[in-house]
Amino acid sequence: MPDLTPLDYDAVCSVARLAGQAIMQIYSTDFAVELKEDDSPITRADRASNEIITQSLQVLHPDIPLMSEEAARPPYDERKNWKRFWLVDPMDGTKEFVKRNGEFAVCVGLVEDRLPVFGVVYVPVKDILYAGGPGMGSFKVQSGERQAIHVVKPGPGEKVIVVGSKSHPDERLQEYLERYPAREERAVGSALKFGLVAEGAAHLYPRYNRTWEWDTAAGHAIILGAGGSFTAMGGGEFLYNKESLENGGFEAKGWRE
Repeated sequence: MPDLTPLDYDAVCSVARLAGQAIMQIYSTDFAVELKEDDSPITRADRASNEIITQSLQVLHPDIPLMSEEAARPPYDERKNWKRFWLVDPMDGTKEFVKRNGEFAVCVGLVEDRLPVFGVVYVPVKDILYAGGPGMGSFKVQSGERQAIHVVKPGPGEKVIVVGSKSHPDERLQEYLERYPAREERAVGSALKFGLVAEGAAHLYPRYNRTWEWDTAAGHAIILGAGGSFTAMGGGEFLYNKESLENGGFEAKGWRE
């Protein structure tokens, strides 16, 4: 098997920032909102971010294929043979963007052998960037300062801080949360939830309702890099590049069992 081309991780972070800047230029305008076939919203900001990320990553690493939420996906017969590929959500949390609450993010993940190995989550309104992956650690950049981040396991008797979706509540979650009677629940938009777990500001992000592979790959890598765990609901590996790109339930934790 040929060696894989080394990655310029800082350059990938810069690409996410450029995409975020393009989103912010549109955020302050009277933008239109369209609906896709699945009734999810899309705006000029989603498309502008997608164009920047796609073109930039093709220049940086022309040998690595890319799959994005906002582009046609290659058929499974083609992509099933990919050794590694980019998995991109140009703007995770379009509903939050439309509501103008600031909780949306640019997500760029790198998958190798069906598992995420690097991810970037950039929150442009807050100018916060999370990045990292297993074996390399994870970090946060805010106000120009870069610092290593680590998950935090709640101590005995300590409240478990649980983050959940702001736009996609799910009834099954309440039954799941009964195993944590001492808890504090916070509703947070988009992939920002992964960053909060990775930096120890939250302990747990469980989810049952629908997500797609591009929603989770970047955050998955960052949580692993910060020392946490990310598994299918109830345990088991959470794999990517499936024939169906729809995810099952998952648990992102600030600890490992």
